[in-house]
Amino acid sequence: MKKILITTLGLAAMSFTTNQVMNTYLLSEAINDVQDVREWIKEDVYNGRIDQNVAVDYIEVLDQTEDRLIKYSRTINK
Repeated sequence: MKKILITTLGLAAMSFTTNQVMNTYLLSEAINDVQDVREWIKEDVYNGRIDQNVAVDYIEVLDQTEDRLIKYSRTINK
């Protein structure tokens, strides 16, 4: 009985750790994606592919999204 309990607790601990690592990784990738899109928009403005006024609106939304993702990642990593 003790062996089953120890094995179950060990697997549960590993599962929790794996899920937490995966969630942290996914949040990090989402933040990186937002940052990439922000850079692409800046390049598009520089190359004349997109109007600067439109780009400002897009970048504002991306900044807000990035801030929210960072804030959320701090709450789950405590």
